[in-house]
Amino acid sequence: MEVKGLKIAHRGIFDNKEIPENSLSAFRKARSLGIPIEFDVQVTKDNIVVVFHDISLKRMCNINGYVEDYTYKELKDFFLLNTSEYIPTLDEVLSLIKGQVLIDIELKQTNNYKNLCNMVLKQLKKYPGEVLLKSFHPNIVRYLKKKSNFLVGLLLTDYPASKLYSYLISSSFFIRYCNPDFIAVNKKIIKKKRIQRWRVKKILFVWTIYDSKELQLFLPYADNYLCNNLPYKK
Repeated sequence: MEVKGLKIAHRGIFDNKEIPENSLSAFRKARSLGIPIEFDVQVTKDNIVVVFHDISLKRMCNINGYVEDYTYKELKDFFLLNTSEYIPTLDEVLSLIKGQVLIDIELKQTNNYKNLCNMVLKQLKKYPGEVLLKSFHPNIVRYLKKKSNFLVGLLLTDYPASKLYSYLISSSFFIRYCNPDFIAVNKKIIKKKRIQRWRVKKILFVWTIYDSKELQLFLPYADNYLCNNLPYKK
C-alpha cells in the first residue's frame, strides 16, 4: 500500500455548521472527491463501536456525560451541532465508504482497550479497502500490531502538564516498544530533531494542517498530512 504523499481529510470534510465533523455527510463529501478519510472510534455502554472524537458529548451534542455512559440507542437521539446528523456507528461508516478511499482510524483511550481493538478488527475483517490504524496509547499500538496485518501508527504530541512524559513518549525506548509502522505527529513538535531522526525508519504523518500555505511549510518534515478544510490547491 502506498502511504506517502497523502492528504487525508481529518474527521472528513466538514465546516461544523451544516456539515459536522465525523458525520456521514462529512465522509460522503470526502468520498465523492476521492480523498482519504480519517476518523475516531470508541465504544458505547452496550459495546457498539461508534465514530466520535471527544470523550465528552458536550462540545458536539450539548449533552453532559461521556460516550461510554450511553447505549447506542440513546446516543442516536443526540444530534451533532444542531444538525440532523447523528453519531454514526463504525459499521455505517464502513458501509458508506465501501473501500472507495483509504481510511485512517484512530482508536481512542478506553479502560478495556483489547475489547475495542477486537471489535474494530472483527468489523474490518471483510472490509474491501485500504486501512490504517493508529492510537496515542502504546498498548493499543502493540496489540494492533500483534493481532492484525494493517499498518499501525503511534500518535505523538506535547503534554504541557508533563514535560517528562512528553519526552518519554517520543523516546527511542517507547517507539521501539510500540514498533509502529508510522508515526503521526502534532505539527508543534514535528520539526524537533528527536522526531525527524525517525524518518529514516518510519513514515511520518503531521497533524493538523489547515490550508495550502501551511501545507507547504510542512512538506519537508512529513510524508503524509492530516488536513482540515480540504481540498487544497497544490
